[in-house]
Amino acid sequence: MRDNSSATLSKRTVIPPSQASGIWLGLIGVAAFSFTVPFTKVAVASLSPLFIGSGRAVVAAVLAASALALTRQRLPHGMQWARLAVVAAGVVVGFPLLTSFALTATPASHGAVVIALLPAATATAAVLRGRERPPLAFWLVTTAGALAAIVFASLHSGGFGQLHWADLLLLGSVVAAAIGYAEGGLLARELGAWQTVSWALVLASPLMVLLTAVSISQEPPSAAPVQWLAFAYLGVVSMFLGFFAWYRGLAIGPIASVSQIQLIQPVLTICWAALLLGENLTWPTALGALAVILCAGAAVRVRLKPDPPAVHPVPTLQPLQPLQPLQPLQPVKD
Repeated sequence: MRDNSSATLSKRTVIPPSQASGIWLGLIGVAAFSFTVPFTKVAVASLSPLFIGSGRAVVAAVLAASALALTRQRLPHGMQWARLAVVAAGVVVGFPLLTSFALTATPASHGAVVIALLPAATATAAVLRGRERPPLAFWLVTTAGALAAIVFASLHSGGFGQLHWADLLLLGSVVAAAIGYAEGGLLARELGAWQTVSWALVLASPLMVLLTAVSISQEPPSAAPVQWLAFAYLGVVSMFLGFFAWYRGLAIGPIASVSQIQLIQPVLTICWAALLLGENLTWPTALGALAVILCAGAAVRVRLKPDPPAVHPVPTLQPLQPLQPLQPLQPVKD
């Protein structure tokens, strides 16, 4: 039977060499995702948010279907399809569409304020779905990291201010992504990292193709080369290649721990926004970025410490009793 046979999918799991490898893979995924908000902001300057949110999923779905066909992957089975639907709803449909519409009315740096809640949301989803039980120290550091990330991004963007409809869309995108990350990380242990995101993209492709067609009929896309390049990145990297490392890292896990690498995503996002969009980067922002990175490292380190091995009492050996001499047999009387 082949290794990727559907008969073995439910039992085959990723066996990590060490938790550190999951952390590094998660870092690669976060680095890829950190360009998503700035490039979405670049793209919405000329392209409709509906076209960006759905069209990038169509581009990724074409790549995913090609990869699945070339490697002759077997179809998922049973409840795996339902779980893939959850992943698709979160990271293929929900997050891209909600962030695309939100960034038509808010700066990229302000978007980083709300998205800074994603690590804590993903850790919570992992606990609820994966039954992970991080220690209290992990939750304390995670809360401190989320607050530091929000304060850091607020210093740069001017804060939340009054709650805007774009903030509600961004909060919705955080919830959608957190659920999709947690479920995808668990499912990647059965299907594989790139296979999970590929099947999710294929599953959502009919809806995304329909939405793309609607957006083109309403507003035919027309943009400069820089906007098309940003759109290409969103489709190829943010929606496809970035998940190769991200879901692999989550599968190695623990998901609650690897998700805390996302704390540095607003730091990277605002740095890219400063370089690509010309936003100011000040010393308070740099100090805030350092605090966020330290919190992320502390959260990861809490979970990297192995649990102490259980100590079982060693049974004491009883001294051997001396052998009693055999008694002579007595004659049997008639």
